Amino acid sequence: MSEHYHIIIPSEEPLSIEKAVSSLASALNRYRDECALPDHRDRAMLVTFRQPLQPTELPEWLCRQTVYPRLFWMNRERDFSVAGIGIADTIASEASGSNEASFGLFARCIASKDPDARYFGGFCFNNEEEQEPIWQEFSSFSFVLPLIQLTLENGAFAISCHLWLECGDKLPAKISAITDMLKRVITDTDCSAMKLPELLNISYNPDEKNWIEQCQKALLTFDAGSMEKIMLARQTNLEFSHSFSPLLFLLQYPYPQNAIYRFYLEPIENHAFFSFTPERLYRRDGNKLLTEALAGTCSKESLNGDDHHASEMLLNSEKDIREHNFVRDMIYDELLKICSNIDMEKEIKVLQLNRLAHLYTRCTAQLKPEFESDGDVLQLLHPTPAVGGVPKAPAMQHILELETFSRGWYAAPVGWVSRDAAEFCVAIRSALVNGAIASLYSGAGLVKGSNPFAEWEEVDQKIGDILAIARLEA
Repeated sequence: MSEHYHIIIPSEEPLSIEKAVSSLASALNRYRDECALPDHRDRAMLVTFRQPLQPTELPEWLCRQTVYPRLFWMNRERDFSVAGIGIADTIASEASGSNEASFGLFARCIASKDPDARYFGGFCFNNEEEQEPIWQEFSSFSFVLPLIQLTLENGAFAISCHLWLECGDKLPAKISAITDMLKRVITDTDCSAMKLPELLNISYNPDEKNWIEQCQKALLTFDAGSMEKIMLARQTNLEFSHSFSPLLFLLQYPYPQNAIYRFYLEPIENHAFFSFTPERLYRRDGNKLLTEALAGTCSKESLNGDDHHASEMLLNSEKDIREHNFVRDMIYDELLKICSNIDMEKEIKVLQLNRLAHLYTRCTAQLKPEFESDGDVLQLLHPTPAVGGVPKAPAMQHILELETFSRGWYAAPVGWVSRDAAEFCVAIRSALVNGAIASLYSGAGLVKGSNPFAEWEEVDQKIGDILAIARLEA
């Protein structure tokens, strides 16, 4: 633990939210009165005040809060989730340029932070892409250390606030700002009266005709021998009768047991990006790396079958196995550059979701000492062949030329990072809500022999969960 990092726990007894907030405020005031800090510190300092909490529904608590940004994270195993509000500290950049430069800048920023501070956020898919105005709140990269957060980790609940002191900051003023924010915390978690407004219209960018044309252009690159795979995406726009809280999509997610990540970031009111994604980019603990290949998809609804039928179909599909092997082989070859002791599972498995099934293969590795930065790992693994293509650089160029919208944070790395650990997922099955418009994003991996009409149906299936929420509420 860093000598500059402190955890203060007012009481070991789990309290109700209302009492826990009061406990944190009292602890902050005591710290202000009793702590003597030097006027000229040589670096920033983090103090976390953490109060054990009685069991609480994190999304419901978050939905009631009126402090922004609001963020939510839950891992695929559902044993770690965070709901956060406000900003104690931030790492962000609005600079355009290459992904390589963006990841390098990010790595330098995180290296200067306290090793135990976890920042939540994400990147844009292609930092060289000109972004549409709807993405203006989602910069090249943006990560937040929440000012106040609720955490569920390994079955234990807690509420925390982060006191982040830059050099020259005055302790009384910083504590006063946090206690003022604690007074704004709403302890009621009843969101039952909140509903999505009426769904007025659904449109597609591109529409089906132009999608078919895009796919046919991509397939020509395979015939020419220059490409092996390209993932093309579609934007589905939902128009509602009036603006609303995008957190309702998180609250109304219909399949809570699905093995997916949940990521949500709302920088300003009613303007949010969220993802219900099954795809892990990587998990890093020190120099230990866990990643996976996930590619090859089967719709259980189209198949009119159960988990067993979906597994049989995928494991006997030459096209899906070929698509999966592109991803697996490329990840292995890329890891050779920065890792040792690479263990790529030989057996291809099936990840079962409610509507879909995917082929996946797990991989563990050890980062070489000179490549233990998350910037190095991100640069290597993003974009995966599942969301970009093979070869990587030409696929990125084809995506820029063929797609008729900017991807923004869609299909990009999102998650959390600290100096000594990190976990990122790939933000597929995602949406951007801006007022009364929700733009849903999904894609399909094209390889030689792909059927554009079948791929159109696949992109529909991949946003089926989000569409089901909108249509059910309507």
